[in-house]
Amino acid sequence: MKKGPFLKLVLALSLATLFSGCASVSQEATQTPIPPPSSPIVAGDSSLSMSGEDYASRLPAHIDTHGEKTILVDPNVHAWGAYGADGYLIRAGLAASGANWCHDTGRPCRTSTGSFRITSLGGADCKSSIYPKPKGGGPMPYCMFFHGSMALHGSPMMADANISHGCVRIPVSDAEWIRYNFANVGTRIIIKPYIS
Repeated sequence: MKKGPFLKLVLALSLATLFSGCASVSQEATQTPIPPPSSPIVAGDSSLSMSGEDYASRLPAHIDTHGEKTILVDPNVHAWGAYGADGYLIRAGLAASGANWCHDTGRPCRTSTGSFRITSLGGADCKSSIYPKPKGGGPMPYCMFFHGSMALHGSPMMADANISHGCVRIPVSDAEWIRYNFANVGTRIIIKPYIS
């Protein structure tokens, strides 16, 4: 195998991920749609809260989803919500988006805002190829990429704050639920603008 093209590919991927937030290598990325949950989750269900905190109260109970299921992330209130095609919130939880500034990279690392589509789905073995510096390997279980190398993914390191390098971190159990019970390739994800 020639080393030249391989090294160029590695360098290109490294530069792309350096400037776009999270980077991941997933053994299980797939384009296969996942069936919808077998039973709907209703407001008042214990699945709307984690550790006694009701994250659903931080988000609107209803949004205009244009008739499709949607994931909403609000970095201002540190919460994510899964909305059915009817626009009603069916599950919510803690979300830590990109920080204003990352000291290890010397640059801002806020999550890109806007409306995106999930482009790939990974399994429990997703890991960052760049963070922590210098070699990567940070766990990103159940990664769901939506904007270049930015992903919604599980993390064992959570806070009620924006602390990531650009990805949206959520509790591992929440990421697993979204990955296997809600998200498909093409599912819409909306990242609300930062207020300050």
